[in-house]
Amino acid sequence: MPDDSPLELRSRMADLDDRPVADGVPADGLQRDTALLARLLAGAARGGGAGERSVSDDDVAAALALFEGMRTAVDRLETQVVIEARRRGMEWRQIALHQGLKSSQAASQRYQRLMTRLEEIRQGIR
Repeated sequence: MPDDSPLELRSRMADLDDRPVADGVPADGLQRDTALLARLLAGAARGGGAGERSVSDDDVAAALALFEGMRTAVDRLETQVVIEARRRGMEWRQIALHQGLKSSQAASQRYQRLMTRLEEIRQGIR
């Protein structure tokens, strides 16, 4: 599966579409923010044609402000998937392979860094 193309991987994940989204998964907000960023970039590329509002500096600043929340959402999603992989008995070596990392130690350390970052955010340290 690590050799599958991004298109093949997305197709595999699309087969899960019928299943409900679990509570606490930040995918909806991430999807919304990604769509907003795409809309901003499309508007900037068009340059605000007839009848369109042009993209302002404030719009770009607002878009930049979305990224920290999006990083946190992606980190939460990644940790939840790693937890699920471990719950299903996947070894760190397998997880590393699927994440494009070179060793089980790298995957374990990445998970620990994500968990530490998320805990610091939860506690208001970051």
